[in-house]
Amino acid sequence: MQRSITERAIIVYLRVAMAWIFLYPASRQVLAPEFSVAGFLSHTKTFHQLFSMLAMPPVANVLSVFIAYGHLLIGLSLLVGLFVRFSSGCGALLMLAYWMAHMDWPYIEDKTNLVMDQHLIYAGVLFYLGVVSAGGFCGLDGWLQRILFKDGSTSPGSAAASSI
Repeated sequence: MQRSITERAIIVYLRVAMAWIFLYPASRQVLAPEFSVAGFLSHTKTFHQLFSMLAMPPVANVLSVFIAYGHLLIGLSLLVGLFVRFSSGCGALLMLAYWMAHMDWPYIEDKTNLVMDQHLIYAGVLFYLGVVSAGGFCGLDGWLQRILFKDGSTSPGSAAASSI
């Protein structure tokens, strides 16, 4: 399906904006050796027993590295438009985990957010970016697809299916 220039511009804008959402915290987390998720995880309320297990020193140390570099890789992937379907799925799952961690059911973070907060909005945008293959618009996914599938097919399976 061919998308209008306006739709493509909005998709690229959302992809770059979500890249910033991940790259800014990554810049503070990766460059700070004292960064730890333990403080964040130990202050959860609704799923406290689940998240408090992740806040213990051996697990929190490993999880802190995964979170910091996960933010960095997801942000870079969205920024350059490479492997966007995978990174947007990972980012959406991460946003849902953050949403769960902020709960004091039915409120999220404070009494002004009833069930819904920015983490669910971000997860929805990331899900949308994955569904529309946002890396194909001004991104390396589109370039890679043109290079790998010069015959006009969109996937390796479709080339094999058309030759049968």
